[in-house]
Amino acid sequence: FHQISSFGKSAIRRFPSNISEVRQQTARTFEDILQCAIPAFEGLLPSEHDAIIRTLLFRLAQWHALAKLRIHTDDSLQQLEEATRLLGRQLRKFRDFTCSAFKTMELPSEATAQRRRQENKISLEPTQTTSVPTTRQKTFNLSTYKLHALGDYVNSIRTFGTTDSYTTQIVGHLMASSDRRSTHFKY
Repeated sequence: FHQISSFGKSAIRRFPSNISEVRQQTARTFEDILQCAIPAFEGLLPSEHDAIIRTLLFRLAQWHALAKLRIHTDDSLQQLEEATRLLGRQLRKFRDFTCSAFKTMELPSEATAQRRRQENKISLEPTQTTSVPTTRQKTFNLSTYKLHALGDYVNSIRTFGTTDSYTTQIVGHLMASSDRRSTHFKY
């Protein structure tokens, strides 16, 4: 990703040297990664897995583009429903065929954090002896809430509107002006 050139000031910005080590990615960085992922991943794996991954990246980008529209019509919601079905199908294909062909391990930073937690636990309980874990194998998990909730997006948009039309933020503007000074809100 670091070799991909930036594109304009407000389009795609320069990627950090190791994108997998970046913590707390912004939505903008995530979108940039998604838009540039297909050429970055192309040819990294054997052709049968490469095709599955490129199709998955395309489906993710397509779904994301449809989901973040600010105005939806019945047609765009039907397209989002279809994109969700195709994305689910492609995710299952990725899990069953590609993920099972590769042994993936946790990142070094994850292993270090796990080791640190384990050492802290050992120091708090001196009578108990436990071994410090090594790098663990990680498998792709489709049973997460984020993936499960993808199917609810269309109904949520029909019920509540697009996500830019409401907020879950505490309503700070209803507070008295004397209370407002102690908050981070600026009105």
